[in-house]
Amino acid sequence: MIKKLLFILFLFNIMCSFSQEKSITQLSAAPNPFTTSTEINFNATQAGIIIFNVKNILGKTVHKKQLVVQKGENTISFFKQQLLPGIYIYSIQNKKSIVSKRIVIQ
Repeated sequence: MIKKLLFILFLFNIMCSFSQEKSITQLSAAPNPFTTSTEINFNATQAGIIIFNVKNILGKTVHKKQLVVQKGENTISFFKQQLLPGIYIYSIQNKKSIVSKRIVIQ
């Protein structure tokens, strides 16, 4: 009986952790691929501070910036600067979550 209760509590705990609301949604970059710059768009469920991070395919951070965002739609302009053409992973992180996607520089 105790094993069954522990198992049910374990499953309930897992279900609760998977059902938590994402605090960053609708993350996209346009244009993608790009040659000079792109706009990173996303929705935030609350205002606060985020970290915008870009890594190369080897995992090395090539760009990192801390930004203040508002609740709702937000846009980050990203310029390639001296980055070489290739595939990069960009992410937005706040206190609750981190969301990552891919961009391509031509």
